Amino acid sequence: MNKTTQFGVNKAKKIKIFALIVISLLLIFKACYQGTPIGEQITLSGRTMGTTYHVKYIVPAKLQIHPEQVQQQIDTVLKEVNRQMSTFIPSSEISQFNQFKAINQLFPISADFAYVVATALELNQTTQGALDITIGPLVNIWNFGATKHTDKAPTAKQVAEKLKAVGIDKLKLSQDKDQFYLSKSVPELYVDLSAIAKGFGVDKVAQVLTQLGIKNYLVEIGGEIFAQGVNEKGVAWQIGIEHPQYTSERSVQNIVSLSGKAMATSGDYRNYFEQDGKRFTHEISPSTGYPVQHHLASITVIADNCTLADGLSTGLFVLGEEKALEVAEAQNLAVYLIIKQGDKFITKSSTAFQKLEEK
Repeated sequence: MNKTTQFGVNKAKKIKIFALIVISLLLIFKACYQGTPIGEQITLSGRTMGTTYHVKYIVPAKLQIHPEQVQQQIDTVLKEVNRQMSTFIPSSEISQFNQFKAINQLFPISADFAYVVATALELNQTTQGALDITIGPLVNIWNFGATKHTDKAPTAKQVAEKLKAVGIDKLKLSQDKDQFYLSKSVPELYVDLSAIAKGFGVDKVAQVLTQLGIKNYLVEIGGEIFAQGVNEKGVAWQIGIEHPQYTSERSVQNIVSLSGKAMATSGDYRNYFEQDGKRFTHEISPSTGYPVQHHLASITVIADNCTLADGLSTGLFVLGEEKALEVAEAQNLAVYLIIKQGDKFITKSSTAFQKLEEK
């Protein structure tokens, strides 16, 4: 009797001790889970939109989420942007619209897709037609789109034929209550958002971080950037503007402080091919159908959000150095230009950009 009782007591003690150990371990785990130290900088990276993304954020007080979960939320929103706007995914919304041949018929699209198209339509006006998201047929024929890259220039006849399907006036965005629609006036109309979608992706990731209560962060996708707050040293994020190099080497031309702003750069020195000694850049003029030919090597735009910065940098680059700077001054846009002069480069910047540097 006593032996049995003693056994029962020992068993109860063991259970109690085991429970205390489990609780202690849970508390330790909770401390580790919540306790990525306040003020520590976390770095996350991955792939999206045919390129890479990098996110840095400073851990705030009361952040109840592990970095792995932060990254899961980032990957989720970027996957959704791709599902809507990637011409490389046959089932995406944009691909389905491009395959849709009915003219003047409403094609339903998501609110985010509509927002990006609406922004692009506004920027088409700002850039005097240079940013044109209906340029897809030309992008593809020059082998810079979703088609296979052949490093071979199309014929003048092929370019002229594709130009017939290009023009922002052939695309219409409409809304009925909470539903948005696109329609086309020619069956061959093909929308390509590659000039603006990465910037929108940056803004969506920034939105995720803000909603989590993170106040200091940097988001970058394929060179397009949005920065908020300060870095781990307590100062605004320091962002380098790349010096144009027509080789694999990379160097920094200028450094800007970025906080609460987005930055995007477009240039002709990364994505191009050569044929018969002539360079063909991926930046194509919607008016001529040919890759641009000017002395502007790159243009950097700073704006309130990255959707704007991304679209503006593309459109202004197409305009060339003189027209781009003229538009920037008229529209109070912060732009920084690197211009090729012979074997050297010179820089110019708008008044709005100079004011940002002075702060």
